[in-house]
Amino acid sequence: MAEPSWQETLRLRLVERNARESSYAPIIEQYRRLAQQTKLLKERNASLLRAMGSARPNPSSSTVFVPGTGEDNPVRAAYIASLESQISSLRDELATVYKTQGQNAQRLLAMNETLREKEELSRLDAENLRKARDEIAVLRKKVEQHSELMAEKDRTAQILHDEINTLQLELSQIEERNQTLTRDNAKLLQRWLDAKQAEVNRMNEANQFYEDMQSRRQATLDTHANGDGKGDLLGANAAGSGNGEERREAGATTMMDGTPSHAETDVNLTPNG
Repeated sequence: MAEPSWQETLRLRLVERNARESSYAPIIEQYRRLAQQTKLLKERNASLLRAMGSARPNPSSSTVFVPGTGEDNPVRAAYIASLESQISSLRDELATVYKTQGQNAQRLLAMNETLREKEELSRLDAENLRKARDEIAVLRKKVEQHSELMAEKDRTAQILHDEINTLQLELSQIEERNQTLTRDNAKLLQRWLDAKQAEVNRMNEANQFYEDMQSRRQATLDTHANGDGKGDLLGANAAGSGNGEERREAGATTMMDGTPSHAETDVNLTPNG
């Protein structure tokens, strides 16, 4: 798993700082070695000078003994001591070099391990990046398909909307036509009812006229019945003939085209039928 961005930034800054601070390390190390050598040379020269000062004079001349002419020559002893000091310092320096070399080898191994881990992380990051790119490609393809599907749905919705508008227009026309037909039917029905009511009124008037005539005739017959015998006989004959005529007229008014006459029933139709 890759490190967080802030940790990686901090690590890079520390590496840059260490590289910047260690850029003069070789020069400083050389100056340190030069100072050590200068110190050793100064100590050796001082030892030699001390040895020269403590050397015994030659009895036959005013010169000092030449180094190496005697076993107890202090110059030689000082020179040997200086060489031993140099050998010791060189041995210490060699040990330091070996130690530094070991540390560098250890650091190299650690850096190789870190490099291997970084390469593994880089490989994982590359694999994750490849997978992410593949997923992005798949998602883009799905988005394109979804966009095409939405466009198709939009076209279908527009077509349905147009059809709905057309059907609503047709429905409004049909409703308007139905309303017109309803009004026409209502007018026709009212006219038919008015015509039937007028016909019924005429029939009622005829029946009323017939009843009035019958009443007048009955009154005339009653007046004749109050006369003399001859008048009675003639009235009886007239009444008999009148009754026969009445029966004939009643029969004529009772059946007309196979339907009951208005004399028998008084029809009064209403607007509701």
